[in-house]
Amino acid sequence: MALAPLQRRFGVAACIATTLQAISGAGYPGVASLDINDNVLPFIDGEEEKIESETVKILGRVSDDGIVDAGAQISAQCNRVNVIDGHLAAMRVKLSQTASLDQVRETLRSFTSLAQELKLHSAPPSPIIVRDEVDRPQPRLDRDAGNGMSITIGRIAPDRVLDYRLVALGHNTIRGAAGAAILNAELLVARGYL
Repeated sequence: MALAPLQRRFGVAACIATTLQAISGAGYPGVASLDINDNVLPFIDGEEEKIESETVKILGRVSDDGIVDAGAQISAQCNRVNVIDGHLAAMRVKLSQTASLDQVRETLRSFTSLAQELKLHSAPPSPIIVRDEVDRPQPRLDRDAGNGMSITIGRIAPDRVLDYRLVALGHNTIRGAAGAAILNAELLVARGYL
């Protein structure tokens, strides 16, 4: 979701993401406590490939022939960390068009989508919250933003290799699973599909 506003306004040419994913993302029964306590697991089976392939579809467009992938190059590394809820992604992004830091920040801060336009019940008024503090977002402090349905983005800065870097946090079990399913159902009802 952090890339969608950037794709919409500037285009995303490439993104390198390193995720720090909560243990709840492993499902039930989850990760053995002796494996995750005082530890980071630097591999989540199938997750890197899923992020790389699904991101270009999500950022793509629908045509008469199906989904046309975005032209972005995506590279992901995924880690399981000892946090209950909240997936964090440290990202470096190369944009297709030149943009100033202020333009990137404002694009993220002002982003809304069809869910806000239709005023869907589960849609947060601000789907993306931009934090200015140097130590945010943090799962414990920011995962419940917008009742868990908002993404919190911070540490937005120019990058020496690509164009910009940022850190994005989402509540994986609310925004990433249950809440997203409910929001999708609300959208289907609002559009007359259900």
